[in-house]
Amino acid sequence: EMLGNFSFGDYFKRDAIRFAWEFVTERLKLPREPLWFTIYQDDEEAFALWQEIAGAPPERIIRLGEKDNFWAMGDTGPCGPCSELHYDRGEAFRCQAPVCAVGACDCDRWLEIWNLVFMQYDRDAAGTMTPLPKPSIDTGMGLERIASVVQCVDSNWDTDLLRPIIARVEELAGKPYFPDERGFPFRVIADHARTCAFLITDGVVPSNEWRGYVLRRILRRAVRYGRLLGMEGPFLGQVAEAVIHRMGRVYPELFEKETFVRRVINLEEERFGQTLSNGLGLLQEVIADTQARGALEIPGEQVFRLYDTYGFPVELTAEVAGEQGLGVDLAGFEAAMAQQRERARAAARFAGERTTLRDYAEVDLPPSEFLGYGTLAAEGMVLDLAVDGQPVEAAYEGQQVEVVLDRTPFYAERGGQVGDHGLLMGDYGGTHGVVRVTDTQYAGRDLIVHRGVVAEGAVFAGQRVQAQVDETRRRDTMRNHTATHLLHAALRRVLGGHVQQAGSLVAPDRLRFDFSHVGAPSREELERVQRLVNDVVRRDWPVHVRSASFQEALAEGALAFFDEKYGETVRIIEVHRAGSDGAPLIEGPDTTATAFSKELCGGTHVSHTGEIGACFVISEGSIGAGMRRIEAVTGRGAEELFQSRQSVLESLAQKLQTTPADLPNALSGLLAELDRERRRAQSLQRELARHTVAEVLGQVRQVDGVKVLAAQVPAADADALREMADLVRDRLGSGVIVLGAVYNDRPNFLAMVTRDLAGKRLHAGELVRKVAEVTGGRGGGRPEMAQGGGRDAGKLQEALSKVPEFLGRTED
Repeated sequence: EMLGNFSFGDYFKRDAIRFAWEFVTERLKLPREPLWFTIYQDDEEAFALWQEIAGAPPERIIRLGEKDNFWAMGDTGPCGPCSELHYDRGEAFRCQAPVCAVGACDCDRWLEIWNLVFMQYDRDAAGTMTPLPKPSIDTGMGLERIASVVQCVDSNWDTDLLRPIIARVEELAGKPYFPDERGFPFRVIADHARTCAFLITDGVVPSNEWRGYVLRRILRRAVRYGRLLGMEGPFLGQVAEAVIHRMGRVYPELFEKETFVRRVINLEEERFGQTLSNGLGLLQEVIADTQARGALEIPGEQVFRLYDTYGFPVELTAEVAGEQGLGVDLAGFEAAMAQQRERARAAARFAGERTTLRDYAEVDLPPSEFLGYGTLAAEGMVLDLAVDGQPVEAAYEGQQVEVVLDRTPFYAERGGQVGDHGLLMGDYGGTHGVVRVTDTQYAGRDLIVHRGVVAEGAVFAGQRVQAQVDETRRRDTMRNHTATHLLHAALRRVLGGHVQQAGSLVAPDRLRFDFSHVGAPSREELERVQRLVNDVVRRDWPVHVRSASFQEALAEGALAFFDEKYGETVRIIEVHRAGSDGAPLIEGPDTTATAFSKELCGGTHVSHTGEIGACFVISEGSIGAGMRRIEAVTGRGAEELFQSRQSVLESLAQKLQTTPADLPNALSGLLAELDRERRRAQSLQRELARHTVAEVLGQVRQVDGVKVLAAQVPAADADALREMADLVRDRLGSGVIVLGAVYNDRPNFLAMVTRDLAGKRLHAGELVRKVAEVTGGRGGGRPEMAQGGGRDAGKLQEALSKVPEFLGRTED
């Protein structure tokens, strides 16, 4: 954890040194004798100030070069000299170097506790440094490091910040911690558990992208080191609990999110547990093979196979391989990844992608004026026409066209809301023209492009047209967009404030909302979300729209999204409690808040929530680790959903000769009857199996002194085939059994070798593989039991006849 103090154009070098000296000697009460100081080699001012303010002997002020004591933001820009405070921990920590001193070695004796950066220059591309008009201070001190000095312990890990967490790992592992290399796994787990707890509290959840991927890597690394300590089940959540209880007093948000943190960690750990168990075994085989070949690194194809087929993280492969003295062919891995991506792209290509045909980057046009917040119809001038991606002066009936107007009420697709449909109509030179707009897109530089077909007559560059948005479609879209905001607010109230929008689709017929959350919401939680949204809808609260600066909006608590680009001025969409409505909300931590939802949004919305009509959730599911997707309908879509489901209920009721209200009882009776018939069928199947076994036992042959049965049986499925094989084995006592049956129009095989013979040159898995290959298939399994299947049912008998040959034996 980093501590620091900053000054931007206020105090500078003298005060920074004074504050540092006062803090370490008067507040922390560190003794003065062990303190040493480093400065930049040319910083005479700092050299004099340390003597004046701290009374530092000149021999304790060490001059170092640019590598150690000069800070720069980059090759150019703000930069300046540094001064560091070092603590001499004594001869007990001395290294074996001939000269053990500050700046001469990096041993444990000399502990840097604070770095003061004096930003006083601006360096240009030529390397010239110009004094800044307002020099600044930037300092950094490690909390754990200074705590180790104050508490007189040997390392950060022995401080009261981390030792209690390590103690919890000791309890869970049932093993003692040692401060040497044996304690490395304990330290990894403690540090990573602390990191995970804070990341998840801040709203990060495991995923395969960006911050979520960092969290996932850290968490998985901790789990692996837990396995090295012998901890097989989930444990990291319990370590995180120790973190929360240790640090929650200073960071109360840890206590507030404790349940969520535990849940996220436990789910991810359970997911990774099986992957780790399987992957480590396979990786050890790969490592052994690599070492046997005398190679120095694992081939990229093998690394990719572990990653792609078994889900084993490449960085974990590299770490485990490194512990065995091997590298990994990362270039080969990346090449294999690139090939997979290309295959995925090729599979995903399809016609009809919604992009503008023309490249508008070099087209000299003014921005389109959007009028659609206040009106659905307006007059505009055609500034640009394009057909097949090329500019034209006129477009005629039947042609696909792109039209740019100087002003338009058409909303262009953005922020998840789809573009408007509608008509562009106008008369020019006695010709009436109509463009049926089927898509509206942004083309950069705030140009709004209307895409569609000339339905009548012609349209010309420079003519004036009446732009009319499809009102029904737009209002359906507005209902869904406002409902998306309500849904977001409701999810945060019911599931927790960690829920963040990750994407959305707002269309006229439905809405789709992607959000961060670990684990599937329960049916009860989804019902609460839907109930809360509809409660706000029924109250007909006003939807306020206003503008503010981006910083003002954030200060108000408006939700903004990392992937969106915002200008200096933003639109705030706020669903606000009506002045006369004093009734509390039915859900949520704050039932007295006037604002139910407040988000930054450039989309179009209804003026009152009552216009939404109703909102019904139609589906919810996972779209990736830590990401969920919910779909819903409103307004006319909700009405159509209700009518279609009502029709289904009435149709089912009619077929079952009952009423919709009594359907559950009728279905329960039908299912009970089906269960009885299923049990009856199973009983008949078992009876058939017993008769079949009695018949096929007559086909047992002695092959080199071993009883062998290879026969075709009338099994209906794999369970029946297994049951027959079990019966034969019980009757046979000792021997080899291979049964074949045709079901699902394919030959299927099951092989058994009794325990007294299995492994003694007789292997059921190898046997069934050879048998299945005769029919064009494959199989495998354990020495005692294995299964296989083929393609050509006509070769089933031929395959069974080869069993003695495959056993490598002859019939007696």
